[in-house]
Amino acid sequence: MNREPAGPIQETPKPLLRLTDVSKTFKLEAGLFATAGRYVWAVNGVSLDVYRGETYGLVGESGSGKTTLARSIVQLVRHSGGTIRYYPGAASAQADTPGPWDIGSGNRQILRSFRTDVKYIFQDPSSALDPRMTVYEILTAGAKYGLRTDAPGNLRTRAGEVMDAVGLRVADLERRPAEFSGGQRQRISLARALFGKPEALICDEVVSALDVSIQGQILNLLVELKRQYDLTILFIAHDLTVVSYMADRIGVLYGGSLMEEAPSDRLVSGPLHPYTQLLYNSVPRLGTHLADRAELIRAPGTPYNPTAKPTGCPFSGRCPMVQPVCLTERPALHVVASSGPGLQTHRVACHFVD
Repeated sequence: MNREPAGPIQETPKPLLRLTDVSKTFKLEAGLFATAGRYVWAVNGVSLDVYRGETYGLVGESGSGKTTLARSIVQLVRHSGGTIRYYPGAASAQADTPGPWDIGSGNRQILRSFRTDVKYIFQDPSSALDPRMTVYEILTAGAKYGLRTDAPGNLRTRAGEVMDAVGLRVADLERRPAEFSGGQRQRISLARALFGKPEALICDEVVSALDVSIQGQILNLLVELKRQYDLTILFIAHDLTVVSYMADRIGVLYGGSLMEEAPSDRLVSGPLHPYTQLLYNSVPRLGTHLADRAELIRAPGTPYNPTAKPTGCPFSGRCPMVQPVCLTERPALHVVASSGPGLQTHRVACHFVD
C-alpha cells in the first residue's frame, strides 16, 4: 500500500463534527437478580473535532470505547452526557437549516438529515447486509427514507454508478450477499453508504475481519472514494499500522478517554503519552526477536476497569510514570505543540508531559 502524503486540507479548517465532553454509561444488568446501581463507564468525557475534508483516525485496544463513541455520534446509542454537533455543508441534505445541529437534541428531522449526510459502515458486512435481499434492494432500500431521493427511474442508474465506483459489476445487482466474498460484501456496504451521496463516512473496523491482502484493496478503495466524492472520514481501528496509513490525524483512546491526539506523521515519529508509546512498541517489526518484543510491550499492573467509576487517569494502573496525583486527578487534554491551525495541534492527557 503506497499512499501519497495528505496535502493541506484548509488553511483554516472547518469542523464537520464537534464532540464536547461526550460520555456514555450503561447500566450493568444481568437478569432479574442483577445488582442495582452498577454501571459500565464506556466513554468518559471525550472532546474532539473532525474537520471537513480530513480522515480522522480513532485507535485503541478492544474495549477502549471506540465503537461506543462512534455509535453515539449517529445515535445508535444515545450518549449520556456532553454534546455532539454537526456543521452541515453546502451539499447537505438540508443546507438551508443553519448549523451547527445538536445531534442529541431529540429533533427527529435533524437526526434524519444528519443520517443522510453521515453514513455508518459496520465492521462485519455479513451481518450488516440482509441475506434475503438482492444487492439492488439493499442499495435502494433507504431511498424512501432519505432526503436525497432520486426519481424511481433513476435508482437503477445510481445503483450502477456506485457499484462501478466500488469495483463491482452492474450485473451483480441481482445477486444476494451470500454469493460474494467478505471483501466484496464490504464493497457492497460502501456502495450502500455512497448511494445517498453523503458528506462523511464513519468506518468502524471495516477491514479487521478481512484477509491482509483484501484489507489493502479496501483501504486503497477508501482513499480513492474520499478523493472522488470529496468525503470526510472518521476511521476507527485497533491496528496502528492501518490507522497511520489512512489518517491525517489520529486520536488515541484508552478507558473511554482521549489520551493523545496529533497529526499522523507527528504521532508516528514521536508519541508522547505512555499508552501511545506502548501501542507503537507493540507493532511487529522485522528483525525484532519475540522475547525482546514481549519486553517492549510489557505493561504490568491493573488494566482499566470499566465497571468502576473513573477516578484519575485511566492508564494509571499500568503506567510506568505513575505518581499519586495520577490516581486521584484526571489529567486535562492539553496542547503540547502546534505549528498551525487545528489540523497541526498535538494534544496529550498526562500530568507529566508538557
